This record gives sequence, structure tokens and C-alpha cells, in this order.
Amino acid sequence: MQKKIISSLVGNKIYSNFRANNLLKVIQAKYPSVVGLLSSYLHIFESKVKLNGIELNNLKQILNYGEKVDIPKKFNNVLFIGPRIGTISPWSSRAKDIVVHCGVKITKIERLSKIFFQTNKLLSKKEMISIGKIISDQMTESIFLDEKSSFQLFSSPKQKKIEYIDFLSNGKKAIEDYSSENGLALSGEEILYLSDYYTNLKSNPTDAELMMFSQANSEHCRHKIFNASWTIEGKTQENSLFGMIRNTHKASPQKTIVAYSDNSSVIEGSKFNRFYPNKSGLFQENLKLTHYLMKVETHNHPTAISPFAGAATGAGGEIRDEGATGRGSKPKAGLSGFSVSNLNIPNFKQPWEKNNIGFPERIASSLSVMIEGPIGAASYNNEFGRPNILGYFRSLETQYNDKNIGYHKPIMLAGGIGSISDDHTKKKSISDGNLLIQLGGPAMLIGLGGGAASSMNTGSNQEILDFASVQRGNPELQRRAQEVIDTCWQMESENPILSIHDVGAGGLSNAFPELIHDGGVGAVMDIRKIHNEELAMSPKEIWSNEAQERYVLAIEKSNLEMFSTICARERCPFAIIGEAKNQKNLIVKDSLLNEDVVNMNLDVLLGNPPKLKKDVVKPTLKQNIEYEIDESNLLESISKVLHFPSVGSKNFLITIADRSVTGLIARDQMVGPWQVPVSDVGVTKSTFNSFTGEAMSIGEKAPIAITNAAASARMAVSEAITNIAASAIKNINLIKLSANWMAASGNNDRDYELFEAVKAVGMELCPELGISIPVGKDSMSMQTSWNDKVLKTVTSPLSLIVSAFSECYDVNKTLTPQLNLKEASSLILIDLGNNQNRMGGSCFNSVNNISGGIVPDLDDPSLIKSFFDGIQYLNKKNKILAYHDRSDGGVITTILEMAFAGHCGIDLNLEAEEESFKFLFNEELGAVIQILNDDVIEILKYFNDELNLTAQVIGTPNKDQSIKIFNKSTLIAESSRGELQQDWAETSYKIQSIRDNPKTAKEEFDLILDDHCKGIQTKINFDIPKSVNIKKLKPKIAILREQGINGQSEMAAAFNYAGFNAFDVHMSELNNGNKSLSDFQGLAACGGFSYGDVLGAGRGWANSILFNEKVREIFQQFFERDNTIALGVCNGCQMMSHIKEIIPGANLWPTFIKNESEQFEARFLSVRVKKNNSLFFDGMVDSIIPVVVSHGEGRVSFSDDNNLIEMLKNEQITLKFDDKNGTLSYPDNPNGSPFGITGMSNTSGRFTIMMPHPERNFRSDQNSWHPKNWGEFGPWYRMFTNTNKYFN
Repeated sequence: MQKKIISSLVGNKIYSNFRANNLLKVIQAKYPSVVGLLSSYLHIFESKVKLNGIELNNLKQILNYGEKVDIPKKFNNVLFIGPRIGTISPWSSRAKDIVVHCGVKITKIERLSKIFFQTNKLLSKKEMISIGKIISDQMTESIFLDEKSSFQLFSSPKQKKIEYIDFLSNGKKAIEDYSSENGLALSGEEILYLSDYYTNLKSNPTDAELMMFSQANSEHCRHKIFNASWTIEGKTQENSLFGMIRNTHKASPQKTIVAYSDNSSVIEGSKFNRFYPNKSGLFQENLKLTHYLMKVETHNHPTAISPFAGAATGAGGEIRDEGATGRGSKPKAGLSGFSVSNLNIPNFKQPWEKNNIGFPERIASSLSVMIEGPIGAASYNNEFGRPNILGYFRSLETQYNDKNIGYHKPIMLAGGIGSISDDHTKKKSISDGNLLIQLGGPAMLIGLGGGAASSMNTGSNQEILDFASVQRGNPELQRRAQEVIDTCWQMESENPILSIHDVGAGGLSNAFPELIHDGGVGAVMDIRKIHNEELAMSPKEIWSNEAQERYVLAIEKSNLEMFSTICARERCPFAIIGEAKNQKNLIVKDSLLNEDVVNMNLDVLLGNPPKLKKDVVKPTLKQNIEYEIDESNLLESISKVLHFPSVGSKNFLITIADRSVTGLIARDQMVGPWQVPVSDVGVTKSTFNSFTGEAMSIGEKAPIAITNAAASARMAVSEAITNIAASAIKNINLIKLSANWMAASGNNDRDYELFEAVKAVGMELCPELGISIPVGKDSMSMQTSWNDKVLKTVTSPLSLIVSAFSECYDVNKTLTPQLNLKEASSLILIDLGNNQNRMGGSCFNSVNNISGGIVPDLDDPSLIKSFFDGIQYLNKKNKILAYHDRSDGGVITTILEMAFAGHCGIDLNLEAEEESFKFLFNEELGAVIQILNDDVIEILKYFNDELNLTAQVIGTPNKDQSIKIFNKSTLIAESSRGELQQDWAETSYKIQSIRDNPKTAKEEFDLILDDHCKGIQTKINFDIPKSVNIKKLKPKIAILREQGINGQSEMAAAFNYAGFNAFDVHMSELNNGNKSLSDFQGLAACGGFSYGDVLGAGRGWANSILFNEKVREIFQQFFERDNTIALGVCNGCQMMSHIKEIIPGANLWPTFIKNESEQFEARFLSVRVKKNNSLFFDGMVDSIIPVVVSHGEGRVSFSDDNNLIEMLKNEQITLKFDDKNGTLSYPDNPNGSPFGITGMSNTSGRFTIMMPHPERNFRSDQNSWHPKNWGEFGPWYRMFTNTNKYFN
């Protein structure tokens, strides 16, 4: 075998100064002799032959994507951190794609962090390794003491073989031992079941067969507890837990098309114009009966041991569930959420954080989970191109009856909504001879045994096996796979996909058996056909690893050429692994070793393994603890509650996530001109030119379950309803729920509580409401145990997280909490607790370390039905100015959040006498609505008399920013909106200060106190066209994308409705000659993450043009024509800035570097159109227009200050952020660009680039907020019609 050459190139600086200093402080806490830290990347690459001078020079340019760093000699201790040995990083595969597309012939490339330390003494190897453990993620990274040691990343260890378990000699003990040693978590009944099978077969099982069986039949995959038979107090129960959930569908099946039988539930939709390209690439409207789908998952165990990777792959796995529904569908919008124990933020100790029990070494702290996990989930959604518009955050850690209650094993929730064509809702049967295909990424040794690991209590598995179950994501590759799926379903009746499954827990060993079993066939496969990046893996590891971004599917042989062409266009790998066979056996051959890896009957694998039995008795009733409420200082109590993470601002969770990609978002978390994160509901548009849409919300009341699990479950369902009530829904029966159940099963009392909670929802509440639960998930191992001199245990309360989904008839009628001050108005509390003011499980109790007490409950289901009907009726009559439900923190939080959103004050008037605290802080169901004073009597009568609910006026908004609380006309507390909003925002600010640049975090926090801040302003100095006058033929525009681009649909829509023929053009088509830019008059380079932005945002895309002679010439000729236009947005803007050398008149353009906050910024803010020469902005000068930004690298960087001066002189600067305070402060200038610059043109004005996304805001209802006098189209529509005028 020819020996490959390994070489290295030094890269650019890794850590900014503040990040390096923060890291240094962490190290110095243990090693004070370390006094300095510097860093640079080191790129190690492998090639078959030595690169020639040109190739090496090109590679140096490609790998130059940041700030250079000089390392003084005094930094004499060096450490290297790279990917875990035996794995391949997502960075590697994407960087290799770029390099190869640029014509440099390498076989592999990896990136290491090279860390240099200045010390007072030379550190030992042991000390260096210890420091490495402090600053690396041991779950995904390896530590090296010298460069040569890192070459292990390129070694090819000896091929591992199939292992046979000697069952025939040692009986069932052989299986028991193998299960224990390898973390398979097989039960005794399952071991007996397998023993009988192999006894009859007279053969020894292979390691792959046992691993496959354990994953396919794990609690994670088979939901054994929810399918168990139950005996309570000696009486056999008629229904399993799952049976009780199914009862909701049996009682209310209306509109549910698919329930319990696919990756997602499918709910009946309507006919509307879906917008996608035809076979020639022309985007057009397609009138189709289209349904919506819903799915919510959890990814708790992986998030506990590696928060970023666990949360990222949690989001990614749920996205795959949606895409693999039916015969292929389209993920549309996402939600995410987290439950953790106390945060214990350094130097920010809170009064409720007294239960300092600690954490096991191998799981992340709650603070680490909330710093890294949300970024993981957000980054995956961002790169894939799915907006995240909904979420929740719960922090809980307490003691009850001398037991530690909390979320040391966190909950990581990932869910969403998608669209599916009516023709594709049901999978087709699979026939003998059909091809079985793996679509997506290669096999990698990650996530091995994750399904079984997730089924075990945290801390009970062997540490080395926890390492093996960590997963890593590559969202750019999953985007490519989704583009293939999209192309297939867009072919309508010619869709080649017969059936499709995502690859998740258990890897291919679970996905392929489910695919063929559901299709009614068996299969013969060859494991060596699986794309494999880690050649030393054993057949078991190839078959069972949980490498992400993969799907399995079946197609007919006659469609292979078509399918292959689609994959080639998207540069998405696929492999034919085998063929379907009529005989229902699964045979997996190894053509290299000439042995069978698997030979198993599918009915044995997936048929009827032993059913779990649960026998429990009713526990002793929990005593309601009597306690006194300290009412000595109301403002202090309000401040404590506002600081509580479950109550406080979720800003730090939201601005890191793209909430506008697709252009189909009508309501995200941020509300009003001040963009305050208080929305009750997320709303999507059905399509661009429709007012109909879909709504989703979350309900969750886990603290109540500490003493009353059934009440907690009822309250979670009810809260989801009071939240989704903010959207325009015709009937409560249209609502569908996903129920995600988390519990620490295995204890009599907890199992009884679980049964009662499921019964309360499945057999009682939901059937009475006429609402079904067609989808859900359970996680039954929510307990953490570890030894720390003594055995420590933290147990989660039963946690039902309910996600509600519904169609809505008008997205423009979504209610928000933003108070309106234009007319005299009042605030009405609708109290579904009927003045009971029950305090158990409240945030007020939590901050005062009180557990127990009588909890709120939904005492009568008719209350929530009447409430919902009443809100919908008043909304339809336009009687409600603002709406916000009562939940965490009580009505005082509800009222204050409405004031924060309206940037105003409140006069709150109580009639509570001695019960003022209970009135303000109880968390009974209900809502506050703002109505005009003229309507008060009528609406009170409607609620109190007609609906038999309890409603009362409790306050009025004021314009002076004061918060005043009166009891019986006596002022009992007074503060300001700004001070209380800072209390509410401080926890978020503290986390941002640790995670992001503390300078920008403080600027945003300080802005809260500015009473004169006017929020987003608009000044429109032009008429907005209502239509386009086409005098000639429609001009053709290429909607250009590279792999990883995700913004093509909304870009095409904006140009389509502005009178263009918009064509989907992939860079691969320009490369292979299938399309040419000579056919187009316009080019729009779209937003997204080309190549995952691994070598600088947009640089990989640019380099694939500049270093490819053929493609470079295509672009150069396009730009040199005198009748063309081009627009680059976000990633397209970054790409065009890097190819300015071939764009006439663009030589002064800057590049775009990392945001000053060092964080992805998703914001809705204002930009001002400068006087400029761009044809895009003709007639728009000096207008101020709201727009979304979503980017991590948007800060302009001029190579020479004179370039900026010259561009200003030439009127090439088109857009700058509009700073409300004249200080160019964050977040109004979200990336820290000099003078807020964010858009520019070339000297001719025909080629324009910008970081904001006008294509996501060209219709009024795409804006997070807009003045009520806007029509159907928003101001950005003018920009797109301007370009049409150029050709007409």
C-alpha cells in the first residue's frame, strides 16, 4: 500500500483577547504559574503525493481565514487539542470539500487548536494534560503534547472482526456478560427470549446481532414502560399508558391523518399555493392539498454528557424525523427547550440556590448546559435553515421529604412543524428487488449504543460507554440530504421515494429493520457498501453507530439513474446497501470478511419481545406543608421572582437562533418595537401569498408534580391552550397535542404518579376537551446517581411538556402582550382559579425555598373551553389590544411583561386586602387582556355572566414608565419599568456576559433603563407598489446557491412577486456545464452557511469560484456584461465580497468578520437607506426600514481606511444600521461595524451586497412588528421591484 504524506500548515488566531483571558483565569484557578495564553489553528492534511508549489500556495490562501498571530518565544509550553482519535470532525469533511473543489488534491484534512502558555516554570506532561482536560471537551476531543502525536488522527488501525458470543458453550450467561460489559441494558426477560431463539437456531449470536437487538428493543426505541401492562392495588388495568394516550385519538380523531405510525403525526390542512421549482428549476406556485406535520423529541442523556453536541444532534434528529415522514416532507419551523437544576452563576448567587449537592464529574453542570446546549440547538437549526420560534426554560432544584429534586439529568426538548403533500402522507409497500439506500453522511464511530445509554439513569453506565454514545452533528450535510428529499417530493406523482426512515438511535441497525419491516419485506445487504470514513471499525460498529445526517429509503431500480442525478446535483452522498426480499429475514453480509454480520428473523427482532409488567400500590398521600408568607417587602419579592430563571428574560436563548429563514414566519418570540421576548405562541404562514398558517405553543408545570402529578399534567395541557389561544383558531377541537413525558421510573410512588398523570390527561381531560394527542415521546430514566464519599441522587419530578399545534385562519390576528397606549384602556384578569390563589409549585415558593403547599389545578375542563372560546370571539371582533397568559411568576409577571413589551408603566389596582402576595404570585390558570375603556362593561359581563368565568379589572397602562401597585387605593409598592425590567433581564445578561463579549452584553443590558428609547422606528419616503407592470418579457434571475445555502426559497419568492422568472441554480450545475450564467440577466447569491462556513463565512464558496478556472470565467463574464444585476445577501454578500477582484467597480469592498459580540446575531431592527448609486434603492433614500439580520460574521473590515472614505465619496454605501440613541451601540448595531455599515454597491450601482435579509420581509406579515397602516407588501418589496424597472 502506498504510504500517504502528512503535512501541516499554521493557521490563524483562535481566541479573541477576552476569550483568552477568560480561559486563562479558569486555568490559573488550578495552575497559577500560567501567566499568559495565545492560540492558533494548526491544519494537518494528508495527500497521496507531495503537493506542488501552486497547490501548496493555493492551499495556504484557502486556509488563511482569520487574524494572524505572532507567538513570542516566552510562550514555551505548547498543547494541541484535536478531534477524538478514531473520529472525523464535521469541520474536516466540509473543509475537504472546499479544498478538493478548489483543485487541491488532498485525501483528508483536520484542524487542531495549538495553545501556547507563558509560565513561571516549565510544566510537566501530567500538568499539561490536566490543563488540556480543563479547556477541552473530553467527549469529543483528544489532547496531544506534540504535533507528531496528532498524526494518530490519520492512522488506519487494523480492521476489527466480527465477534461471536459463545452462547452454545456458556448458555444465557454469555449473553448476560456481554450485555453488562457493553452497556446493552438487556433485561432478564429479554436475555431469556434471546436464549430461546439461539437455542432453537443452534448458533452463536454475533456482537452485531446483540447490539442491534438491544438498540431496537431499548426503552428509548420501544417505550416499554408506556406499553407495559399495569396492576394497581392488585387490579389489572384495562389500558397501558400508551393505550390511554391513544384513547384521545379514538375520542377525537378529526383531522388527524397519521397518528402513532410514522416519524411524525400528520394533520389535515388545506389547498394553497406551495412555492418551489419545477423540473427546469423555475420557481412557481403549485396549488396543492398540503397538510402540516408535528413532532417533538427529547435528547436528554447526550445533552447531559456533552451539551453542545447533545443539543445540536437533538435538534438535528427531530428535523430528520420530520423530513422522513411519509414519502418525504419539508421541515418548516422549530421549537426547543431546557430543564436544568440551579444555575449557580459565579458571583451571582441567588437566595434559592442552597442545595449545593454538586454534580458527577462526567456530566455537565446546569450552567454549562445552558451556555453550550442552546448554542448547539440554535447552530444546528441555523445551519440547516429551520427557524426556531418557540421555547421554554425551567430551572428547578429543591428538597422535598429529604429527597433531592432537580434536573441534573437535563431535559433537552426539540420539536417542530412541517409541511407534507397529501399524495405523500403514507409510505408505500416495498417489493422484492427494490433498492435499499442510505442517503447522507458516512459511518463514523460516534453515538455507539446511544439508544440503550439514553434508557439508563445518568451515572449508571460505564464512563467509557458514555463517551461512545456521544454524537456530533453536521447540519450542512443534512441540508444537502433534505434538498434531495425536497426535490423528490416536488416531483409530485413521480416521487421516486417509496418509503423513508431517519437514522437515529441504534443507527442503521435500527433504521433498516424498521424500514423493511414496515414495508412488509426482508432484505439482503452488504455492510461494505456503507460509506465509511473510519476503516478500522468492526462490522458491529459500522452497523450500529449513530453517525448523524443519514436516512434510509427504498426506491425502484428503474428510478436509480434519476435519483443518482438528484444526489449528484446536491453533492449528497448515497449508497445502495442491498435489496428487498420477500422472505422476512434480515441478512447483512460482509463481503470483505466473507461472513454474515447479521442473519436474523425480523419477527424476532421487532416482533414480540417480553412485555414489561408494572405492579404498584397507591402511595401514602403527600402532606400539604403549612407555611407562612413573608409579606414585609413586596418589591424585594418581585425582584427575586423576576430573577428566577423560569420567569426571567429568555433573551440569551433567542437572539442566537435564526427566526426568519424561509420567509414564512409570522410570529416569533420577540414582540413589538422594543423586541421583548414575551410572545405566547409561534406562528408560521402556509405560504408566501396566504394569510392562513399554523400555530404552536408549549405548556409545562413540572414543579406542581412534586406533590400532585395529575394536577401538573392537567395544568401543562391547559397552559399550552392558554398560550395558543393568542392565535386565531376557529375551534378548540382543531388543536392537536404532543405529549413528552419525563420521569424517573422504577420506584412504586413515582410509577403510580406517572399512571395517574397519564390517566388524567388521556382518559379524562383531553377527551372532554375534544383534543387528541397523536404524537409524543417518553424518557423514563430521569435520575442521576453518583458516589462522592456517599451515594448522591437527584431525581426529576414527573415532567409533562405539552406542545400544542393548530391551523390558524389569519396570521395577522395573532395577539401579543405589547400594550397599546394610543387610547384609554384597562387590563382585565380572567382567573380560571376562581380566586383560590393556590400557591403550591409557584416560582414565589421556589425562590423562598418552599416545597409543597396546595397546588393550582384545572378544576373543571369547561373553564378552559369557555376561556378559549371567549378569547377567540373577542379577537375576531377586534376587541383585544393585548393578551398574555398567567403562568410562571403569577399575574405580577404577566402584567410586567406586558409593560416591558409596551415600554410603558402600569397602575395595578388590587382588591386583595391581606391576600395581596397570593393574588400577585399565584400561578392559577388565566390571562390578562387589554381592552378599550369603552368596552369594559360589555366584556366583563360577557366573561362573568355569559361564560361563567371570573374576570375583573386590575389596572391601567400609563405613559410615565412607573410601576405602581395599589391595594384598596393604598399605594403599597412603586418602582420603574426600567428597574424591574433589568431585574427580569439580569439572569440572561449574566449568562450572556460569560458566553459572549461582556462589552456588548452590558450595552444591551444598560439600554433597558433608557425610558426615551423609541424602539424600532420607520420612515418610509416612497410609495410601496401593489403590483408590477411587466412591459417586456419577465427577466430571468439565477437564484444561486452552494451546498449549505438555505435561503433560496424566500429569495426566489421576493423576485418572483416582483416580476422575475426566478430559477434555482446550484454551483454544481455551473461546474458541470448543465447551466450557465449567460442565460440570465440577474444573479442573487442567497443566505445560509455555504460549506458550513468552516473556512470563513462565504470564503469557501468564493474560493470554489476563484480557484476553479472554468467557474471563475463564468462569473467574470457575467459581471463584465453591461446589462446584468446582482444581489448578494448574508452568506451571498460575504461570498461576493471575497470575489471582488472579478467584479468591476468592487475593488474597495470590505470583507466581513466575526461579530463584535462573538455570537450569532438574529435580530429585527432598523436600517437607514443612505444616499447611494445602487439601482436597488432608487427612490428609497433616507428611509428607515425594519429588517431581520441573521449572521455570525457581519462586521465590515476594510483593508484600508481610505477605501471607506472613497466608498462614501462614491456613494457606494447603501445601508447602515439606524441607532436609536446615536451611539452606534449594540444591539442596534448588532455586529459592531464601523458607522453601522451593512450594505454597499459597486461603482456602477448594478451589483449590491448586504448582510440584512430584505427577502424575508418583503411582505408586511413577515415582519416581527410593523405599523398597522402597512398594506399587503412591506417597504422592501420596493427594492425588488426597482430591479424589475431596470429591465422594463
